[in-house]
Amino acid sequence: MPDPFERSEILLGSPAVADLRRRHVLIAGVGGVGGYVAENLARAGVGHITLVDHDVVSPSNINRQVVALHSTLDQPKVAVMAARIRDISPTCTVVARREFITADNAERILRESGTELVADCIDAIAWKAVLIQSAQQLGLEVFSSMGAGNRLDPRRVRIAKLNQTEKCPLAREVRALLRKNGASLDFLTVFSDETPRPTAPPEPVTGPQGRPKTVNGTISYMPALFGVMLSGMIIQFLLEAGESEKNI
Repeated sequence: MPDPFERSEILLGSPAVADLRRRHVLIAGVGGVGGYVAENLARAGVGHITLVDHDVVSPSNINRQVVALHSTLDQPKVAVMAARIRDISPTCTVVARREFITADNAERILRESGTELVADCIDAIAWKAVLIQSAQQLGLEVFSSMGAGNRLDPRRVRIAKLNQTEKCPLAREVRALLRKNGASLDFLTVFSDETPRPTAPPEPVTGPQGRPKTVNGTISYMPALFGVMLSGMIIQFLLEAGESEKNI
């Protein structure tokens, strides 16, 4: 069988591709952004991926989520994404955890996974902050997605550390929570500096926390763009880490 990573080896070289095979990334949230992060890490040849998400595929996901098809409705997102990753990269070790991250389990999930890096694609603000702080306490690198909803202009998507983001209400609230808890804001995020459009009124949702949820308007390409950019930052970090380890 031809090598599926042949084109990556042309660009990166065989040693770098081999190094990506031993790397482990945990993706928290396998929805609009997280699904594209998982897809691109798998296609880049990352060898160990842990997926964490409690949700199932619903009809409203179809306009933007890579896991969402009519044939996958009502299936756990982590299961759908894990099967997709195995089809893309059969040698990739994939762990699918259908869990809702909270203050009670975030550190345990991260420890048990054995991951070296966290891709934060959670949309629940309180638990997003909990995940980031837990990862920092364990000495794990964090890359985070801020709000892709209610935006339309792909030219306004940016990469910056959390304390340098602008016009993102989600980033503002996460900053406030992390500051309150003494956590660092010194990690990279993908965000949009487009002024967000109005949300729909909050509506109750069924879930582990029974929490009302603000309903954001979405367009197909914005979560995908966030996910692609986040995965690109992660791959670059892993490649640079591999080079640094060689020089020690």
